[in-house]
Amino acid sequence: MAPLVPIALLCIALCLAAASSSSAAECGRNTTLEGYTADLRMSQHQLRGRVAVLDGCSFRVSSLDLLAGSASARWWRADGADLDSLSRGAPAAQEPLNRTFASESLVFRLLPGLSWPLVPVLAAFDPLTSSLFGFVRLPSNATSNSSDASTANSSAPTMFNSCAQLSPRFRVRWTLREAENAIDVGLEAAVGSEYYMAFGWADPGAKPNATMIGADVAVAGFTEEGLPFAEDYFVTRSSECLLRADGTAEGVCPDTFYGRRNGTGDADSVNNTRLVYGHRRDGVSFVRFSRPLASPDKRYDVAVDAAKSMTVIWAIGLLRPPDSLSPYYLPLNHGAPAGTAYGHLALNLSASAIEGCRGPLDAEDKEDQGRITAERQTPLVVTAGPAMHYPNPPNPTKVLYINKKEAPLLKVERGVPVTFSVEAGHDVPLYITSDAVGGNATARNTSEVIYAGSEKSEGVPATPTELVWLPDRNTPDVVYYQSLYDPKMGWKIQVVDGGLSDMYNNSVLLDDQQVTFFWTMSADSINIAARGEKKSGYLAIGFGSAMVNSYAYVGWIDANGTGHVNSYWIDGKDGMSVHETHENLTYKRCRSENGAIIFEFTRPLATSCSGRVECKNIIDPTTPLKVIWAMGSQWSSGRLSVKNMHSVTSNRPVRILLLSGLAEAVEDLRPVLAVHGFMMFVAWGMLLPGGIVAARYLKHAKGDLWFQAHTYLQYSGLSVMFLGVLFAVAELRGFSFKSTHAKIGVVAFTFTSMQPVNAYLRPHRAENAEILSRNRVIWEYLHIFTGRTALVAGVTALFTGLQHLGHRYGSKTIKGLTCGLVVWVVSGVLVVAYLEYMKVKRRRDGADGLSHKFVLGNTEEDDSVDLLHSDRFDSKMDSGSPGSMEVQLQPLKG
Repeated sequence: MAPLVPIALLCIALCLAAASSSSAAECGRNTTLEGYTADLRMSQHQLRGRVAVLDGCSFRVSSLDLLAGSASARWWRADGADLDSLSRGAPAAQEPLNRTFASESLVFRLLPGLSWPLVPVLAAFDPLTSSLFGFVRLPSNATSNSSDASTANSSAPTMFNSCAQLSPRFRVRWTLREAENAIDVGLEAAVGSEYYMAFGWADPGAKPNATMIGADVAVAGFTEEGLPFAEDYFVTRSSECLLRADGTAEGVCPDTFYGRRNGTGDADSVNNTRLVYGHRRDGVSFVRFSRPLASPDKRYDVAVDAAKSMTVIWAIGLLRPPDSLSPYYLPLNHGAPAGTAYGHLALNLSASAIEGCRGPLDAEDKEDQGRITAERQTPLVVTAGPAMHYPNPPNPTKVLYINKKEAPLLKVERGVPVTFSVEAGHDVPLYITSDAVGGNATARNTSEVIYAGSEKSEGVPATPTELVWLPDRNTPDVVYYQSLYDPKMGWKIQVVDGGLSDMYNNSVLLDDQQVTFFWTMSADSINIAARGEKKSGYLAIGFGSAMVNSYAYVGWIDANGTGHVNSYWIDGKDGMSVHETHENLTYKRCRSENGAIIFEFTRPLATSCSGRVECKNIIDPTTPLKVIWAMGSQWSSGRLSVKNMHSVTSNRPVRILLLSGLAEAVEDLRPVLAVHGFMMFVAWGMLLPGGIVAARYLKHAKGDLWFQAHTYLQYSGLSVMFLGVLFAVAELRGFSFKSTHAKIGVVAFTFTSMQPVNAYLRPHRAENAEILSRNRVIWEYLHIFTGRTALVAGVTALFTGLQHLGHRYGSKTIKGLTCGLVVWVVSGVLVVAYLEYMKVKRRRDGADGLSHKFVLGNTEEDDSVDLLHSDRFDSKMDSGSPGSMEVQLQPLKG
């Protein structure tokens, strides 16, 4: 048997060699795409590289840059680059993409049995998280000699011919197009979305220590909406852009400023930087733009000689968003140190090669999504909306929004209940899962742990569903909120231990849900904290209805990384109107978490000083506190300027009830409610009092004038009042009796509505007008009581309505309206006093025929009078004097 073993091994070796030769022959015969090359299109993980098909079953990726994926990441084959196609795809090569690749050139082999016709799209894909790193499309019909038909889409906007490392976190890439007198430049920096990237050519005649003056630079970055921009700038001075009173500009300003202000013609003709492409991926900003080598703008642009070494300058720093003075995102001072935040070097565009940049930029903070921290007793509103900047491509067209932010990173604390108000639609039930993809992992033959939610956790804005989840000590550090039916609609939940919610008893979201306000009350002081929910250079909160005439508290981080908290009084809209105060603030702290400012302080409820403006800043826990906020890019101690202007601010204050922990937004005055107030003034300030005055003081007039006036005025006032109530109920969508104004208004409405019924049930008088029946006396007392009570309640409701208007809507005209109403009421009281005096005088003089008689009832009124029907007057009644009689005198006989 022993001699047979070598023979068997030889046979096996021959079979393997034959199989290998057969496979190689098959690769050699399948040469349709041999020589085809295309750039990888980046989706995430900073993927760059150029794919070249070597033969029927292998390909090379040159200059491959990639941040490490998980162990399941592979080269993937699919019919397309969308989520459904990739989900149906399969691995294309065996090698994992679970490490960082740094400008490497590698050959990969397709899995056995695969050929290029089965690979319409070659992608770098992680099926575990359904994450697309990048892809390249392969043409279906091409040959090694005629691939021109497919090369139109083979160039990716992130790929360039050359690259230079400006600093550890900033690079410039470029591709020369000398035949077209143009250069494409790509700026790439591992910075936050609130930073700018600046790069350009110095004036060839500039001094070595003044390379900025006369420099032609491009400033690129991203707007607050996440859109890229690139603008042509010219430097006249080493300072931020300043617009002088005479209309000229100086500093680091857009060319269009100079062109428009200095009268050089069309402003757009001097802006020779053209945006090509831009994105934010993995915490890295990338913007590609083009510019001419020799620009027609000789005044503000520097001519670039591609074959010559020229001095270039660069900087990175914070952006100042557009404001009322400028529609541009302007660069702020880049700060220090040199070589990190700014610098200059000699650069020859023709000499530098791509090897100047090794590997992908790796940002410390890779999360660009909005951040939301869940707070106790503050519901998170979950809706659905279009996918604009989803963090983990590919994604469906519709994703989840929380508090109006697209797929934010949600931060929760163990032991703190999280409440979701689900309003995303009946087809989007929310659930908390361990699966990064969601959409029912069982259908994908994948296991998952569901922590909260089910198919019943769905709702719409009209009927939201509340989902409460309590993270505990066994909850992993990272879980996901997702839709139960559709994959990749949600994003990550970061589960942490402790936080501001544990240190403060109360918290509310301020207007627009961009700032969270925390507080804890004590006997004579209040502990306050504020946390921004977006990146900024400073965060300010103010006590008042608007920033003007408010007490403000500002937290910021200086250039050295030190946090500050200061108090201010603001009496205007410019930097000179912000006055630093010296409030007794203790336990001051300020820090930045992922670019968002958080500051804390403690202050007394009542001040102990006098004579200074801050001495009036008293917090009364029983009175609602109006709180506003603002954010901006830069703050500093001392004198402020336009560079400290806020970039975003609250639209309205929020009224916070410090003792109860509740809050409500101070809304703008709704037009319908203004109509309600006007109609109530017409009813209670004019018509109804006029009807009462007519009934009491016009009975001495002949005929039934008093009755007609009384009836028409009362019914008109009642109708206007009823319509005013309907307007308010319709606008507020129902009745609410929480306010004092509403309660008093109900009293006035009830007593007024009783009067027509009261008049209809009026008992008739006895034939002897001097004697009143018991029912008549009761009726007249009731009539007087209900009428006068209604009048007093109605007028009171007018004043409480104005007071409610001031508290709820912060109307600036509330004092003037109140004074006007007081003058109106006082005038009415004086008129009534005069009429009462004249009535008493007529009685005293007997002019009204009463001869000083006075009874409870209307002695001037016949019993036949019906308050609802004036035609029931007794025709025998003399309207001038019901007590008079006709006497016929006859002569005596004899």
